[in-house]
Amino acid sequence: MSVTFRALLAEVTEQLLTAGVTTPGVDAALLIGFVTDASRGRVQAMALTDASADASVVERVRTLAARRAAREPLQHITGTAAFRSLELAVGPGVFVPRPETEQVAQFAIDALRGSASPEPLAVDLGTGSGAIALSLAVEVPHARVFGVEKSTEALPWTRRNFQASGASNATLVEGDLADPALLSELGGRVDVVISNPPYVPQDAIPRDPEVRLFDPAMALYGGPDGLDLVRALSRTALRLAHPGALLVIEHGELQGADIRALLAADGWRAPATHPDLTGRDRATTALRP
Repeated sequence: MSVTFRALLAEVTEQLLTAGVTTPGVDAALLIGFVTDASRGRVQAMALTDASADASVVERVRTLAARRAAREPLQHITGTAAFRSLELAVGPGVFVPRPETEQVAQFAIDALRGSASPEPLAVDLGTGSGAIALSLAVEVPHARVFGVEKSTEALPWTRRNFQASGASNATLVEGDLADPALLSELGGRVDVVISNPPYVPQDAIPRDPEVRLFDPAMALYGGPDGLDLVRALSRTALRLAHPGALLVIEHGELQGADIRALLAADGWRAPATHPDLTGRDRATTALRP
């Protein structure tokens, strides 16, 4: 007996709902679209017209749905993650970029576009998949962007995404953001420094299985209070940035006050915390004195 796309979509949606996936209908449609090489809209159209699915498609979708129901990230299953205008390759070993970081990147993009320099410089410290660095490079093509990453597990994904982007103005730097010699040739010249560092406190275990079980610990945990890497990147950014340059740091919703105090103590001017689209504090910016 043939299975329609309507029935398959309903079946997988219910399976993912039962498993606690927060967006079961969306994920079900995206899994079917991945198997059939169809857009989410096309999947919905096939469901509405009661089109029949091939047995091989049904089998493949059910196999992938079982992985998603086990809370493996959708992006690991499809091998890609959307971020702003980019389609990034992701998988085990690299942090999956989140939609809320798209808004954080906008602070840096706006600053680069507003720079009086004909070739403004930006540095993304701890670039991971390259999501932020490559977005800056693609969306501000007259800028030069450097993405820094040290994780040996993440770097294969980073290299792949930098190469696939075709952004000749983006440079991958394999190094430690805390290294006092990092990008020494750019000292005092950078217009924007941005980072989405590990900021989860060491004993604060994330609730979502997708994060707890699949995101690399190096990209999650930032020491006892979650701010070890923030302290390091503040020092590095002070060395790289020119007076008046912008620093942008993504962080947890309860860390804004501590980060503002940390940056002010380091000498940064006008530290300010900004909410994301859900109203939660998401990023803090400051200006190089």
